Amino acid sequence: MYTPSYFAIKELPELQQQILGTRLALLVTHGEQGLQASHLPLLLNTEEGPNGTLYGHFAKANPQWKELQNGAEALMIFAGADAYVSPGFYPSKAEHGKHVPTWNYVAVHAYGSAEVFTDADRLLTLVSALTDRHETGRAQPWKVADAPADYIDGMLRAIVGFALPIQRLEGKRKLSQNRNPTDIAGVREGLAASPDAHDQALAHLMLKE
Repeated sequence: MYTPSYFAIKELPELQQQILGTRLALLVTHGEQGLQASHLPLLLNTEEGPNGTLYGHFAKANPQWKELQNGAEALMIFAGADAYVSPGFYPSKAEHGKHVPTWNYVAVHAYGSAEVFTDADRLLTLVSALTDRHETGRAQPWKVADAPADYIDGMLRAIVGFALPIQRLEGKRKLSQNRNPTDIAGVREGLAASPDAHDQALAHLMLKE
């Protein structure tokens, strides 16, 4: 990922926080079948390995897991808030007009090779943890144990799990840091005034810079 130094996220806890805050990741591999990509919910164990270890699963019918089994390196993309930045947001536009549109965003890329597994007990632990994460906060959280055991057994036979120690992490937080303070404030205020929730989320991030 092209990342000028002033946009780089360098601290491991911040990189991991973006991963933890992304509900659906994009996992990309390149192997005998060419490029393949799957959108997957993942779990991160921050204490396992120097950068953490990611856990997830594929449908067994999805051939991409075979690329992982064959040793293909995976790229996992964790996209955060993003927003279009109009030249009209910059006060300096009135002075010289030398601005073009751009896009502000946050993203983390994780790289590594995975261990693939089909052990039923291990898969049950994984899907239970994923379920608990995303059911938390609901008035009546659903649990895997709510479904008949024989039904869950059949579902587990239809998936393939993986554990992927993160070997390399890249992070980018592009929030107009390369602009002067007046223009940064103009972008932040312009996005905060937008009715779009994505724009407002990005403006909120800029307040923390």
